[in-house]
Amino acid sequence: MIKRMGHKYIDVATGTTLDVWFPTNNRKVDRNCLAKKVGLLTSEFVEVEIESYDSAPQSTEDAYLRLHLLSECQVQPNNINLEGIFALLPNIAWTSAGPVLPSLLNTLRERMAAECHHLSVTSIDKFPQMTNYVVPEGVRIANADRVRLGAHLAAGTTVMHEGFVNFNAGTLGSSMVEGRISAGVVVGNGSDIGGGASIMGTLSGGGKQVISIGEKSLLGANSGLGISLGDNCIVEAGLYITAGTKVKTPDGTVLSAKELSGQSGLLYRRHSQTGSVQVIEINSSLWGGLNDNLHNND
Repeated sequence: MIKRMGHKYIDVATGTTLDVWFPTNNRKVDRNCLAKKVGLLTSEFVEVEIESYDSAPQSTEDAYLRLHLLSECQVQPNNINLEGIFALLPNIAWTSAGPVLPSLLNTLRERMAAECHHLSVTSIDKFPQMTNYVVPEGVRIANADRVRLGAHLAAGTTVMHEGFVNFNAGTLGSSMVEGRISAGVVVGNGSDIGGGASIMGTLSGGGKQVISIGEKSLLGANSGLGISLGDNCIVEAGLYITAGTKVKTPDGTVLSAKELSGQSGLLYRRHSQTGSVQVIEINSSLWGGLNDNLHNND
């Protein structure tokens, strides 16, 4: 069981809870913003209790606490129930003047016209930027717009400008993220998600298969992954592997890639002349691993 004190913004007209911030020190810390000053929002403190991580969230406040716990690295992805979370989170216009319902953007502009403030709308989405609520220790994030609240970034992680990390997904150690980590996906210590690479998550199409990448593995630039990788694996740049991809082994056997899911020490590549996908056993030291100086987050 966990109990935390939060501060929530509420839409004045509808009474809708727009967001909740849970300070890590669990104190009552009030927030203010221009949307509140001009009368579109009110706020109040709320105490939220989660009796079991296995139970589904019951409210917007409950959902926000679960997302905070993930981003605080208090719980790892796929270890807390988020069933039904989309229905609990309203769609919000995230602005420099505070969160408001999208239908109130013009009203907000009019009411704050006399203020010395240029309104900026960073996104219209159910999930806010993680860094506006939680900043994990020991990470680098080049573009905060691309990391949602609920992302789990372990110390030592670097998310580059085009990297993206969804909620209920992330890293378990020092990793370089230049591609996309979709919902439900976890990446092990020392692994590199190359520029433009994509990993299939658990949301699109209702998929339930959780994809993971082990330690010291490399997902090459512009590659894609629909199976799990074990430790010390490499996927060649530009190669997309789905569960049904036919893969030729060194002895000439042809398997569906899903039969190799989770195995360690494998290199997946495409034959440059025939175009067939091959897999061979390798030593991941071939790609050299993460550059300690380049990825130093101190």
